[in-house]
Amino acid sequence: MTDGFEEAWSLAEPVKGWMTRDQGLALWNAACRLDKGDLIVEIGSHQGRSTIVLASAARTVGARVVAVDPFVDGRLFGGSPTRQRFEANLRKAGVEDVVELVAEYSTKLRPRWDRPIQLLYIDGKHDYWTYTDDLRWSANLDDGREILVHDCFSSIGVTLGTIAKVLFGRRYTYLDRATSLARFRLAPPSAKDRLRVVAQLPWFARNVGIKILLRLRLSPVAKAFGHDSPYDPY
Repeated sequence: MTDGFEEAWSLAEPVKGWMTRDQGLALWNAACRLDKGDLIVEIGSHQGRSTIVLASAARTVGARVVAVDPFVDGRLFGGSPTRQRFEANLRKAGVEDVVELVAEYSTKLRPRWDRPIQLLYIDGKHDYWTYTDDLRWSANLDDGREILVHDCFSSIGVTLGTIAKVLFGRRYTYLDRATSLARFRLAPPSAKDRLRVVAQLPWFARNVGIKILLRLRLSPVAKAFGHDSPYDPY
């Protein structure tokens, strides 16, 4: 299933973003499990790093990608310049024909959405309320389909949402993760499935601790816990 991934990653890696190679491979494999005519929805695209991987994989199976991102103006988000880079990056990678961009808030688009989805990738705003609303896009998935979530067991808002909706919920089963990219299936979880969510919480606590250390400018201490980067763990 990894045939073609190295080429896709060579196109995606130069694009600014927070997706690692292993996370990109998880996206690639999930998209390659789809069939001709299937649809991927990506919530949160930034400059297109993950979009390029998903679109490259989608092309191999005849699927398509809808990228949902409002490209909000402001110092933290980049607004229209980020959208321009996103579109330029897709053109450079040669995947713009596989991607449909919807420049809108996912929470506002969701109530109007009426198209079936076969794969959902969530990497939007990381607060509890937005993330749990983004999970509601799964109403457009058939049972057994996959949902991938970035910054899970790393972001506080995303992890709290996962605890509420996965650990204590009845709709989602946790499968595995590539660092903070978690994979879920739309299926009722067993008790064993719930315990596997609990097993991720020490890693989450470690990530929160590292974030605190970085904000206190205690990078050498964070390094002692295995985090050799100026950026938050993801």
